[in-house]
Amino acid sequence: MSDVGLELEGERKRRTRRNYTRAGMGCLAVLVALAVLVGGGYVLVTAGMSALEGRFVQAEDFSGPGKGSVLVEVQAGDTSADIAGTLLAKGVVASTEAFTEAAREDPDSVGIQVGFYELRREMAASEALAVLVEPSNLLQSAVTIPEGLRVPQVVSALAKGTDFSARQFRAALRKPGKLGLPPYAKGRAEGYLFPATYQIRPDDTPVSILSTMVTRWRQAAQEADLAAAAKRLGYTSGELMIVASLVESEANRSQDRGKVARVIYNRLETDVTDGLLQIDATVNYALGRDLGLGLTEEDLNVDSPYNTRRYPGLPPGPIESPGDKAIEAAADPTPGPWVYYVTVNLDTGETKFAENYEDFLRYRRELQAWCQTSDRC
Repeated sequence: MSDVGLELEGERKRRTRRNYTRAGMGCLAVLVALAVLVGGGYVLVTAGMSALEGRFVQAEDFSGPGKGSVLVEVQAGDTSADIAGTLLAKGVVASTEAFTEAAREDPDSVGIQVGFYELRREMAASEALAVLVEPSNLLQSAVTIPEGLRVPQVVSALAKGTDFSARQFRAALRKPGKLGLPPYAKGRAEGYLFPATYQIRPDDTPVSILSTMVTRWRQAAQEADLAAAAKRLGYTSGELMIVASLVESEANRSQDRGKVARVIYNRLETDVTDGLLQIDATVNYALGRDLGLGLTEEDLNVDSPYNTRRYPGLPPGPIESPGDKAIEAAADPTPGPWVYYVTVNLDTGETKFAENYEDFLRYRRELQAWCQTSDRC
């Protein structure tokens, strides 16, 4: 064969190899595409099966009423998911999904109240929900402390309204640093256990209850802008609290509180009574007795810094717990010239104010005449 023939034969073989290679690559591309389609189909099928399983597989849940006892708190702003998380953490429910599904099916679940509940461990989610939606299962008790109580009376009221003894509350009062008292209270809670109604939580202690009362006093002091008022009037915040306690003890009607406060300031700032406040409530406090009339000469001369008939100026501290209105009156006294006041009717609380001694004597005779017809004097 000639060289040309050999050359042509070689070229033919090379073309054949190139065509074979291109065909092979095309087949490979088809196989890869098929593999991708098949693989994609597998992924789609797997995802679809998982979704179906998620819809038909029941959330893990306990059965029955559970066992033991667990204290659970529902906090303000909690959603059903938040509550479910708390229950799961406490071992009450088996899964959050079980509880949220139960809540979704019960319209009463939106009315779950904030507070503490006693549940059991390993409860069926529906049974746990049944406890939470029933308001009577809310664990709390309320104690009302009225205005004008002294510390021993507050302690007595708290002991009656809680599971703690008076002795436990007295022990807590011996730890003033834990109660949040202001520095000017000098470690004494008198006047700073604010009168209000308190919800007692299951996890409360005597210290936490008393500190809550002091916190509530701080709120009242801030609302009255006590510190700024003291600076404006030329007194300390502690002195204004003493005045507030005197107002609480002396004023029987809301409209009289500001006037009583003004009389106290006028007596402190003028020489009409030589700085003597002459408030019988302070004498009773010095004697450790309840407020009232009928003080003897011996009583009025008791040697105590709280005896404002004997010692000029304010007593060393508050004599009882003032409420919002009394604190506001001490911070913002009614303008006026009065230096005397007399409650002329103890039933109605009617009080008359005077700027001279003659009018005071006239009002006192009016009280004496009223007392002739009443056994309250």
